[in-house]
Amino acid sequence: MTEHGCSDRCPAIASRKPYYRELAAGRSYLWCACGRSTRQPFCDGRSHEGTGFEPIRYTALRDGEEVLFCGCKHSATPPFCDGAHSNLAGGYRDEGEAQAPRPAIVEADEAGVSRVDGRCFVVSPRVGADRSARYRLRTLVAPSLGAEHQSQFHLCLAHGGTPVLTAADADVILWVMSGSGTMEIGDRRFAITAPCGGYVRAGEAFRLNAAEPLEAYVSACPAVELLAECAEMPPRFDAAWPDRIVAIDEEERTAMGPRWFQMLVDKRIGSTTAAQFIGHIPQSRAEMHRHLYEEALIIVSGEGIIWNEASAARVAAGDVIFFPRKHLHSLECTVSQGMDVVGLIHPGDNPGVNY
Repeated sequence: MTEHGCSDRCPAIASRKPYYRELAAGRSYLWCACGRSTRQPFCDGRSHEGTGFEPIRYTALRDGEEVLFCGCKHSATPPFCDGAHSNLAGGYRDEGEAQAPRPAIVEADEAGVSRVDGRCFVVSPRVGADRSARYRLRTLVAPSLGAEHQSQFHLCLAHGGTPVLTAADADVILWVMSGSGTMEIGDRRFAITAPCGGYVRAGEAFRLNAAEPLEAYVSACPAVELLAECAEMPPRFDAAWPDRIVAIDEEERTAMGPRWFQMLVDKRIGSTTAAQFIGHIPQSRAEMHRHLYEEALIIVSGEGIIWNEASAARVAAGDVIFFPRKHLHSLECTVSQGMDVVGLIHPGDNPGVNY
């Protein structure tokens, strides 16, 4: 066995991170599976001879198609990265103090928003909130605020029910941060007890009812500017996907180096282009990296700093960080108990993939 727990027939690790490429429609690419090619991530036509590995052909679907070709050669979804590099020996790295940039920290404005590089920002939705209100809904992420692929709203309900809400042709994914009650969709009613995820399919409407005060983060994918209110509950409920509430389950965790994540709302319950996950970050600072998906990250517990190239911001429980696609960043947890986060990614289905 090798140091990675493989047999002698393991591929060589060409790169600890995947290779980002933009492809041309209809063109075929031969991905190197053996890890020995001199033309990474592509086959050089000779280095795999005698290894037992053969290159994998991929034909691009459209011009400008963005992909991450696996560099560690251990992906379960070849030729593309699936995050497997994080769990190889030496695969996951925290940022070293000597190499970590330390730009100035941006303070939040009176609305609780810290604007860092580009369209990246941190928002504290509880800042300035009217805590005496029975029901409130605040926009956190939307096209008018710089998002392209998703929206997010902060919902608080002290008692009673919300209006009937819909995102029309967009899926709705909820993270119930605190409280308990029910979620109605059409003629169906689901018990909700925080913490949990929830899912409402495109074309459906929903209403939350509080048994005790509810706090929830409500995402819409693709992005909408506002959630619409309906005069009454539409009858539509897609019975092909009957399960709409997802609880935290330690047995469903996926290791990512010293960290872990659990998928909550994803294609298993009907969401095909967006995914919600919960993850844990130990006291550490990740190396700078990017994602091909757009992400809104809720800080569930703990404290830390989000580092960008030219600026940074403090984050704490309840805050939301918005990351545009391909935005260079690093999240640092600064407390010994670690940090729990809930992320919503779109378009994408695997939070373990970065470059």
